[in-house]
Amino acid sequence: MHRSLFPTRKLPLAIVTLLAGVGSTAVAVAQPPVPATAQDSLRRDSTAQRLPGVTVTVTGERESLTRAPWAIGVVEKDALRGSQATVGLDEALAAIPGVFVGNRYNFALDQRVSIRGAGSRANFGVRGVVVLLDGIPQTLPDGQSQLSNVELATLSRVEVLRGSASSLHGNSAGGVLSFTTDLGASTAFEPSTRLEAGSFGMRKWQARVGGRSGRAVGALSLSRLTWDGFRPHSEADVRQLNAALDYATGPSTTLALRLNLGDVPTALNPGPLTAAEFAEDPSRAAENNILRGADKRVSQQQLSLRLRHDAASDSDWNWDASVFGLGRDLRNAIGSAPPPPRGPTNGTYITIDRVAAGARVSGGRRLGSTANAPQFIAGVQWQWMRDDRANYRATGGRPTAPTDTLLLDQRETVWSMGPFAQVTWSPLSPLTLSAGARHDRVRFAAADNFLSDGDDGGTRTLPAWSGHLGASYMVDAAFVPYVNVSTAFETPTTVELQGRADGGGGFSTELGPQRAATFEAGARGTLASGRLTYSMAAFRTRVTDAIVQYEETNGRAFYRNAGATDNDGVEVGLDASLHRALSLSAAYTWAHYRFGDYRVVSGDRTTVLDGNELPGVPSHFLRLGLRTRPTTKLSLDIDQTISSAVFADDANVVRVEGWGPGITRARASWATRLGGASVLPFAGVENLFDRDYVSTVVVNGFGGRVREPGPGRNWYVGMEIGR
Repeated sequence: MHRSLFPTRKLPLAIVTLLAGVGSTAVAVAQPPVPATAQDSLRRDSTAQRLPGVTVTVTGERESLTRAPWAIGVVEKDALRGSQATVGLDEALAAIPGVFVGNRYNFALDQRVSIRGAGSRANFGVRGVVVLLDGIPQTLPDGQSQLSNVELATLSRVEVLRGSASSLHGNSAGGVLSFTTDLGASTAFEPSTRLEAGSFGMRKWQARVGGRSGRAVGALSLSRLTWDGFRPHSEADVRQLNAALDYATGPSTTLALRLNLGDVPTALNPGPLTAAEFAEDPSRAAENNILRGADKRVSQQQLSLRLRHDAASDSDWNWDASVFGLGRDLRNAIGSAPPPPRGPTNGTYITIDRVAAGARVSGGRRLGSTANAPQFIAGVQWQWMRDDRANYRATGGRPTAPTDTLLLDQRETVWSMGPFAQVTWSPLSPLTLSAGARHDRVRFAAADNFLSDGDDGGTRTLPAWSGHLGASYMVDAAFVPYVNVSTAFETPTTVELQGRADGGGGFSTELGPQRAATFEAGARGTLASGRLTYSMAAFRTRVTDAIVQYEETNGRAFYRNAGATDNDGVEVGLDASLHRALSLSAAYTWAHYRFGDYRVVSGDRTTVLDGNELPGVPSHFLRLGLRTRPTTKLSLDIDQTISSAVFADDANVVRVEGWGPGITRARASWATRLGGASVLPFAGVENLFDRDYVSTVVVNGFGGRVREPGPGRNWYVGMEIGR
């Protein structure tokens, strides 16, 4: 049975009570202190492109964004929160080229995040992209990521690394999302409240308290989002508690403790639509999903501890050690029909009880006494996960009828180990060189507890090497070119391995990992006395044994390895100050993603799909943002997002129309003070011109059921009050 608000079965109650008490008087730091000059620069910068003084950690070490030989985007606190609704990642990542967030407006499935095509096939959650929160993995050893612990209204920044990065972060690192908790507290007690209301019954509240006392700084946030949805059968209730405590054990050492609790007692799934259904009424729900009661209920708890030492001298050792434990309970009714006998209300009911743990240890130092001596880092990462999975025949979304029997009962275990090493060197002052390597070994095991249909247990072990070479050269502040060559690998998840076409348990013996090699060249710089910053990148990624979803039947997906895909792309980001009160930002992506070698064999028939477009990712994606501040208190934002058409199937038969002139968002906020408190009323309108559009697609959806509609014109208003 699902446990509601913030269950703690898998965490000691004493720890939860202690953290809650500490959080009421002190609050959280996600990373060790940043030098004052860098902190000041970050506070001024609220966009995704500015370069001077920005330090990033998404590469596994602290380094200047200007000099990093990777494509990296940064979004700061004001752009993440401010007048945003803080409901979906599409708000936070739209300003970064190369990133496409498909908002399904379906809390049972989460948003689909794609970075240069990685993650585009995800049916739920985040796939192909590593997710970090304060340096702690939200990506499990099978490569599946969840966003249950991420509350946008508690963040100070997001760093996005685009490209193959398995040498840095292991499995599924086709890109990296790194979230950082707000460090903001400067006094002993800093409470704040954020309240929102909007269309479709949207209500959100957040209560947060932060503080600093002596060597300790921390934060405690409690939030709840409820939503009726713009389609039938789409209600959601999302509750989160995030607590963080950092304690400086010495001048160079920080102990960081994090507790994240998430509870979703309600998340109904309205399902995708056919072309005819969308044309008739884009706000309808799929009939099978209603009849079969498709929904998701989930609770998750994660506790982590991180100890980091930043040496005062370059000749001394820096080290970082972290450990985490996680529990997750999932109850998921899907529209997939069970084996016969069945009727219109018969679906499949999935339960997963998950326990996971992980640890990472790394250390490094400068290999020499000079400032340009190489910097060396090495370490090892370990992760383990155990899922107790059961599938049932269900009637109306629950296995309650006499004929609702057990279909599958198995324990799945995934274990991974990955030693790694990295060297950064500046043999010449303007030149930065980077090289790294990692070896991962991922082992899957299934123990079948449902033996009436035979023993479907088994094991799979999937090893992989990854590496990167990169260089950047600072010609001057206006032009910093870079190149890199990198590789990545991505194993199937337990869900993908378990999806056998014959419906049996155990793991598929035919589905293997996919591997990617990327060559990238780019440049970034600052012009016009800092009023214009830009970044641009061109890349080619060759993916072999690509994992593709070749069929989706009523919510159940099946996967195979295609021969190869060729992903070519160009990304351009721009941030311009047109006037002291007017700024413009732009992010454009051209994506030319194709199957290079793909044969589908069915009996005596072979279908050749070479040259077809990869489904689910638009070839052109543009976001333009205009911000004006006519006064120091008033801020007005207008965003225009344009997407070209996409194919929804490998055969490129189902083409889903683009967004035409685009979807318009307008936002406003007013920053003032009342009685010693800071007050920020804000408002926003989404889809200002009320266009019908498909926000994202279900890849290879059965019977052409692929369209996930976006809502018509809708609004929200809110207010944040703090000290």
